[in-house]
Amino acid sequence: MKKLWTLCAALLSVATAASAQTTALSCCAKPAVATETFAMLASNTDFSGGHDAPLPYSYEGEGTMVKFKTADGQTGQGFEIKSATPSKKYLFVIHEWWGLNDYIKKEAAAFARELPGVNIIALDLYDGQVATTPDEAGKYMQAVKTDRAQNIIRGAMQYAGQDAQFASVGWCFGGGWSLQTALLAGPKAVGCVMYYGMPEKDVAKLKTLNTDVLGIFASEDKWINPEVVAQFQKDMAAAKKKVTIKSYAADHAFANPSNPKYNQKFAADAHTAAVAYPRKNFKLKS
Repeated sequence: MKKLWTLCAALLSVATAASAQTTALSCCAKPAVATETFAMLASNTDFSGGHDAPLPYSYEGEGTMVKFKTADGQTGQGFEIKSATPSKKYLFVIHEWWGLNDYIKKEAAAFARELPGVNIIALDLYDGQVATTPDEAGKYMQAVKTDRAQNIIRGAMQYAGQDAQFASVGWCFGGGWSLQTALLAGPKAVGCVMYYGMPEKDVAKLKTLNTDVLGIFASEDKWINPEVVAQFQKDMAAAKKKVTIKSYAADHAFANPSNPKYNQKFAADAHTAAVAYPRKNFKLKS
């Protein structure tokens, strides 16, 4: 209980710093969505300072940007790499706080090579904005509206088709949204990989999951720390859902090669697990 109160107080401190208007939050006040709690971390200088700006990189491989209608009367977009053979299997790749940059397109291409028979769509939850500095990234992450992000995800699902199956993977900001994607997919969800993202805390929502979850975390992460992960395991158990946790003796964003805390060995091991998981759940041939 003491750890829970300590974590609650820390999140309250971040929320207060994020908005000058937030003056009367209770310690036990429940955030509207877990991803919004994570977005508040953009106001934490330690968090933003731990993310160096990505090194210049230009992706020149296969894939194309696609657009699709969203329920709010707008359009969403994503970077798609179609399966070489017709397929109703889709992996949604969700960017970290920088946005859908060329590094994410490179990751999408890696999954496409390693998961033949699966369509890959890297979703753009920033509506075309791509950050090149931590300050920009923080502003873009905090500006994401839950309804809009959900509409983009649902629009991509409609684009994929009525009979599609969905798995998702994401990092940091995208890690939390990977879990939200699995929730939104309902019975069509077949897999969810989340790298050091904020878990969903509403057990009632977790009970609606149609898939198990692979959570990849870092034991030295100050934000999505071992206490947060342990609570997620308890919540998933309460929801009677399966979660597999892989924890590395590393820091937040250890799988990002442009991050100063990047750990090549751990990143490679985590990626192997992140590929094997949807391959198994999609029942792909070896």
